[in-house]
Amino acid sequence: MAGKRERSDRARRPTRGTERPGRGERPARAPARRAREARGIVALLAMVVAVGAAAAALAPPGASVSAAGGESIVVAGKRIPIGTRVVLWDEKPFFDAAARRRHDRPDVVLPERPAPGCDTPERIGKRAGVASAGDLGRAVHQFVIHYDEAWTSANCFHVLQDIRGLSVHFLCDQDGTIYQTCDAIERCRHARAANDRSVGVEVAHPGALTDALAGRYRRDARGVFLAVPERFGAAPFRVSGFVPRPARPEPVRGRIHGREIAQYDFTDEQYEALARLAAGLARALPRIRLDAPRDSEGRVRTGVLGEEEAAAFEGILGHYHLQTDKTDPGPAFDWERVLKRAEAVRSAREPL
Repeated sequence: MAGKRERSDRARRPTRGTERPGRGERPARAPARRAREARGIVALLAMVVAVGAAAAALAPPGASVSAAGGESIVVAGKRIPIGTRVVLWDEKPFFDAAARRRHDRPDVVLPERPAPGCDTPERIGKRAGVASAGDLGRAVHQFVIHYDEAWTSANCFHVLQDIRGLSVHFLCDQDGTIYQTCDAIERCRHARAANDRSVGVEVAHPGALTDALAGRYRRDARGVFLAVPERFGAAPFRVSGFVPRPARPEPVRGRIHGREIAQYDFTDEQYEALARLAAGLARALPRIRLDAPRDSEGRVRTGVLGEEEAAAFEGILGHYHLQTDKTDPGPAFDWERVLKRAEAVRSAREPL
């Protein structure tokens, strides 16, 4: 300690040729010192501006973010621009699938009612044999589309993270906002046997039409809209004042696994966001073709694929293509609209 004190004392002694200022006097500032201080002030102002910009990007749900935030997804640590608003897991509202805890109650680790095998702190894991971007590009060849039956992406993440112990890479809200909950290199729990070979998205939607749900689809001067229940909050979407309107005004009827289902369409905003997301994933993971399983007449199939066929398929799938107990994204999902738009985006290499 004494040695350290001596060195400290010597360091405080004035060097030769200098004098301490007298009591009450202020030392003259050298030009170099004034320049350093000026540069420090400029740097501080730049930091303040940067913090302000970051705060704008973290606008709370319900606020307009058209002029703020990023438009890139993350694949193996690399940002892939897709030309539509993307909220990452480290931005408000912090939909972070890697968090080993509940989102609604951070003091609680395990999910409330876990799905089979999901009663663990982890909601995501590592893909078998994938340790790099190159491994990921070779291993992942499917993009699985779900609808969440949760109305909003916020409620969907709550169900996945807090209730069921499940996970998915992306959420697409009714206003077209894409939320990414983890890097696409991670293995999420969303499609059982396909988890290692796929990335997934949950598209916000209330689900197949029932008598009770039909009463929530109403008309105004602009046409049909979905009246979102008050339990989802006064501002359930990130875009301020957004009102969900199905892309087609009447319910769409069709068969999934031979069962007839009626369903209102998704929003125009969702279709555009999904097409851009699909194009970005196809660019980053080239084994994902911009096509869906088709029958002998070229129509997108409405039933489950065989086990070997499902494992070998390269492209975009509905959840119902993988499991007989699933019907999402349902008969209203406009496959051709998404696939054609995604191909147009990729062919034009938008956005670059």
